[in-house]
Amino acid sequence: MPTEPMTDRLTNQTRCQRILGKTAFLCGFLLVFGGCGSNNTSMPEVVHYPTFESESVPPKVVESEPKLTGERSNVPEEWLPPSHVEKKWTAIVIHHSATERGNAAIFDRMHREENHWDGIGYDFVIGNGTDSGNGQVEVTFRWQQQVAGAHCGGTPGNWANIDAIGICLVGNFNHSVATAKQIQSLSKLAEFLQKRYRIPTSRIYGHSSTPGARVTDCPGNNSPVTALKQILGS
Repeated sequence: MPTEPMTDRLTNQTRCQRILGKTAFLCGFLLVFGGCGSNNTSMPEVVHYPTFESESVPPKVVESEPKLTGERSNVPEEWLPPSHVEKKWTAIVIHHSATERGNAAIFDRMHREENHWDGIGYDFVIGNGTDSGNGQVEVTFRWQQQVAGAHCGGTPGNWANIDAIGICLVGNFNHSVATAKQIQSLSKLAEFLQKRYRIPTSRIYGHSSTPGARVTDCPGNNSPVTALKQILGS
């Protein structure tokens, strides 16, 4: 067989050495800059950050104010109870005072001293022109504080005092009739209460016709309830 010339063998050997040198240099470069170089290089520290769970906050309960249809300016401000104590009323009970004269202050004193109550039993008193204005609507502490009344006892569970609004017209309607201005104020007040609390006309009662009430002739033989319901529309 022919023998390879010495010069060719040296050339091939030199070529191989150059290739091996370049390969070694490339591997070293990759090891150093690829993160896998010296064994003395520490691994990146893994830091575990704590997780914070948001504090559970119960939803705020907002009791919505009963809807009032119509402008607030149409009624006196004192007819609007404080929103933070306002309750949902379901009926209206009409009374007469069975006296020729009087006002909220007089009835309050009478109920405290004679009945030993914590004050006047009604939510509203409508004057006849004697001790208060004719048709004047007086608002009592019971309405302002939205507490149970003391105007219609004997009903099952005392429902009429707890859930019904008590309105007293000054006068003895066994012997007289309500004045025109009293009827006018009563109809305006009742209409306001109906709209605010969605009370149907069928749940406007005279004291004597209130379901479960004790036997009484209040609000008298000349009760204003019939006239009121005609105005409101039954």
